[in-house]
Amino acid sequence: MIDLHAHLLPGVDDGAPDLATALAMARIAVADGIEVMACTPHIYPGMYENCGPAIRQAVTALQTDLDEAGIALRLTLGADTHIAPDLVAGLRSGRVPTLSDSRYFLLEPPHHVAPPRLEETVFNLLTAGYIPVITHPERLSWIEDQYQVFVELARKGAWLQVTAGSLTGRFGVAARYWGERLLDEGWVHILATDAHGANRRPPLLAEGRHAAEAWVGADEAYRLVDTRPRGILANSEPESLIAAPGVATVAPTVRRGWSLIANWFDRR
Repeated sequence: MIDLHAHLLPGVDDGAPDLATALAMARIAVADGIEVMACTPHIYPGMYENCGPAIRQAVTALQTDLDEAGIALRLTLGADTHIAPDLVAGLRSGRVPTLSDSRYFLLEPPHHVAPPRLEETVFNLLTAGYIPVITHPERLSWIEDQYQVFVELARKGAWLQVTAGSLTGRFGVAARYWGERLLDEGWVHILATDAHGANRRPPLLAEGRHAAEAWVGADEAYRLVDTRPRGILANSEPESLIAAPGVATVAPTVRRGWSLIANWFDRR
């Protein structure tokens, strides 16, 4: 399994506070069957001023620590990126890292208020050649009023990532309901841990995979935690991967690379 969303780097955000915790998290991940983990600290102007070069350096240092400790976990870089006016420029310059230097990157919406022009922002990112992986929509307090927005974003090329623990009740009844609904309707592309510690929010992905099987079957549950995440690491074009079930029923009428995304058929 591959986990593309974990706050593993020590002392850079609200994740692992120190190296001992990071090593403990890594051991939990390996025991759970995770082979690769993306270190994705927050990039949140005014709160977490992380940037691509510093994140890359920290990932390299932590990989050395894991190797010296005999922990068989391969790390890659990324960031939990918040919406900002200069986001495309940040991605192009490397100030905002993508997942493993691919076209995919994590986009974290605000938790308690719907951002203005979210659809326009995602469209601009897609046309710039990037695929936003929208993190944990099921946990947002405003998803009930904006559920259809996430459906439309998935239809138009964005990816949706659900937190594994949401499907097992770790984030409450509401997050479980919306996570299961997104799965049941076929809009989820990947599962991830969004781990923040060894005890609070540990890096457990297998439980989410097993819970997902009840909604999408074993084959699709495997794609959620391995096939599509592996495709991200390989920077595969999304068309080369098996689409999320809901997205697979939607076909674009016109699409030239990533420069035009418009006029989609309704679901059949």
